[in-house]
Amino acid sequence: MLFPLPSHDTLYDALVARDARYDGSVFVCVGTTGIFCRLTCPARKPLSTNCVFRSSVRECLEAGFRACKRCHPLRSATANDPAVARLLALLEAEPGRRWKESDVTALGYDLSTIRRSFKRYFDMTFLDMARQYRLREGFLSLTEGERVIEAQLDSGFASPSAFREAFSRLLGAAPASLKPGGLLQASWVPTSLGDMIAVSSATHLHLLEFVDRKALPGELKTLQKNLKAPLGLGTPAPTELVREELAAYFAGRSAAFLTPLAPQGTGFTREVHRLLRDIPVGETRSYADIARQLGQPGAVRAVARANGANQIALLIPCHRVIGADGSLTGYGGGLWRKQRLIEIERSYRPCVQPNITGSW
Repeated sequence: MLFPLPSHDTLYDALVARDARYDGSVFVCVGTTGIFCRLTCPARKPLSTNCVFRSSVRECLEAGFRACKRCHPLRSATANDPAVARLLALLEAEPGRRWKESDVTALGYDLSTIRRSFKRYFDMTFLDMARQYRLREGFLSLTEGERVIEAQLDSGFASPSAFREAFSRLLGAAPASLKPGGLLQASWVPTSLGDMIAVSSATHLHLLEFVDRKALPGELKTLQKNLKAPLGLGTPAPTELVREELAAYFAGRSAAFLTPLAPQGTGFTREVHRLLRDIPVGETRSYADIARQLGQPGAVRAVARANGANQIALLIPCHRVIGADGSLTGYGGGLWRKQRLIEIERSYRPCVQPNITGSW
């Protein structure tokens, strides 16, 4: 973040009032539409529970959100930079185009100057931004049953190798290996805190992670190795159910999760995860609290490792574990998400519901 963001309620009030003080320095990501906007956007205002606020365009794009076509958040910061404004207009006009350095120089621009400008405004290069746009479209094409070559072309990758490399960085698997069906099926799940990847079998949810989590490719490889099953594409019943439950959760309707979860890790890790699921909605615990509940007060570090090994975000609520001094501690999805999840769940406290009763 470029500066500490005000509270969610303060920023939501600013969004409703179209307060120009935050224009260009804070953006709102709307989970129900998958779009991010300026706080001065003239569009109809979403519910507060469907909003998350970020301080950079890069955070919005990496979480899977697309720029609004009414308020043009990418353009707002570049009104005084004609080169950046022109490139953004070209990108919006052809989001599937595969841009190369030679394309930029052919327009008469110096590569190093453009690179510095985009990094200054958006904390990412122009080519990185274009690649982020294309990759999401490629994944969605695959999940809709398109062949790899069609998904590659839909997402603007000129060569199979480039598409394969970009896709592998996200999922740790080549797109050609991801066939519809199979024991483990991956699906894209949009939420108000950013897009997630869900992996389910016919009966259980095995993984649920935000797409920008750095550990995601490694987790997917380990999951496939442990179950001796390649990753496929699809939305089995557990994924359908968790989609509905996440929508209700972020809409403020229910904090109960009934999706059956596959067990993870050793017996100790599973016991830690069980205790995490027992933390009431709207409350938090420290690692030391969990260790004492286990009857092993000296196992604080082991509890922290088991907490970090969780690969089913939200449903196994590792975000409810904080430092003994009340500070936020590491969270694979980002501390800003951890803070927002805690804030969301506090709104449930007057009518606390069970976290889950689903089977393992």
